[in-house]
Amino acid sequence: MRRELTCIVCPIGCSLTVTDKENGELEVTGNRCPRGAAYAVEEITAPKRVVTATCRLGPAGACSESDSKDPIYQRMRRHGLCDPRRLPVKTSAPCPKEYIDELLSEIYRTQVNPPVRRGDIIIKNWKNLGLDVVAVRALD
Repeated sequence: MRRELTCIVCPIGCSLTVTDKENGELEVTGNRCPRGAAYAVEEITAPKRVVTATCRLGPAGACSESDSKDPIYQRMRRHGLCDPRRLPVKTSAPCPKEYIDELLSEIYRTQVNPPVRRGDIIIKNWKNLGLDVVAVRALD
């Protein structure tokens, strides 16, 4: 079987061809460096991705008086939410693709209480895979 990939390890973007040999090994051609070959083998055998998402913020202080006439803030106050922001997060290492949906579900269920600093660990060593979910920015 032959598969075509574009290497994303560096800006060159080599066109890679991965062919299955009879002995079960993968042969990679088209790469200009060994990193391209390693990328192609990993992408075919065990693809991984860095996951980015947002998680909910916990209860914030009361909405300011200047926001009180805004219908969005009135609706949020009614539901006990005063801060419309969400906290952007990402994984500290690439996550195996087969776990991404499960990880996203956990991130979306997670609620973080401000203040949060950039780099704070939100979920530590998820499923013992050695990857943490960390805050991408600070929120007061």
